[in-house]
Amino acid sequence: MLRAADIGAGDEVIVPAFGNVEATEAVVLAGALPVFADIDPVTYCLDPGSVAAAVNPRTAAMIVVHRFGRPADLGPLHTLGGKHGLLVLEQTELDAVFDGIAQRRAHAALLDARLTGVLTPAGCAGHTYQQYVVRVPGNGRPDRDAFARTLRARGVACRVPVQTPVHRLPRYRRDLPLPETERAADETLAVPVDAGLGPRDMRRVISACNALGGLLQPA
Repeated sequence: MLRAADIGAGDEVIVPAFGNVEATEAVVLAGALPVFADIDPVTYCLDPGSVAAAVNPRTAAMIVVHRFGRPADLGPLHTLGGKHGLLVLEQTELDAVFDGIAQRRAHAALLDARLTGVLTPAGCAGHTYQQYVVRVPGNGRPDRDAFARTLRARGVACRVPVQTPVHRLPRYRRDLPLPETERAADETLAVPVDAGLGPRDMRRVISACNALGGLLQPA
C-alpha cells in the first residue's frame, strides 16, 4: 500500500514503537523512513498527540496498528491525517482471531469482575480479546517478570506481549522520549482467555493472579 501510494525515499511514515516491527519493516522496504510515536496507555494504539508532534513537511503517512483485538480510536487520527494530507493505513495483528470471539469475551468479562491487584484492560465495542492484557503494578519490568514466572509455576500460561519496543531494537534504535511505550513494555502481561479454556482453567488464572496481586506496590 505504501508503494501504491508512491511513498518512498525522502518520505517519513509514523509508526508505533510498541510492538509490530512488521509495520516498521514495511516502511523501510518501501524506502521511506519510519518515525516512532508514543501510544495511548489505554488502547495501546497510536496517541494522536504524539503523532501530531512528529508531523513535519516530510511526513507522508501513518500506520495505525489495532492492538490485542481492540480497535484503535480512528476518528482523531483521520482528522489529523486530513489536516496534514497524510495517508492513514491500518494494520491488524498478524495472528488475528477468527473464531471463538464470544467465548473470549465471556472469559474477559469474568476476569474483569474477579481479578484484583492487577490493572485490567479497558473494554470497548468491537474488542475481540485476541489477548487479555493486564498491567502489573510495581517498580517496572523486574516486578512484572517475577509475577509472570510465579504464574507459570502455578500452571498459568501467561506471556509478555512486547519484550522490547521497536525503537530499542538495535536495527531501529532511536533515543526518543516515548514514556507510555516504555511503561507498557515494562508492565504488561497477557493472561489466557482462549476459547478452549474451561471453568477450571479460568478459576486457576483468577486464583493465581489474586494470590499475587497487590503484593507488588508502586514505587
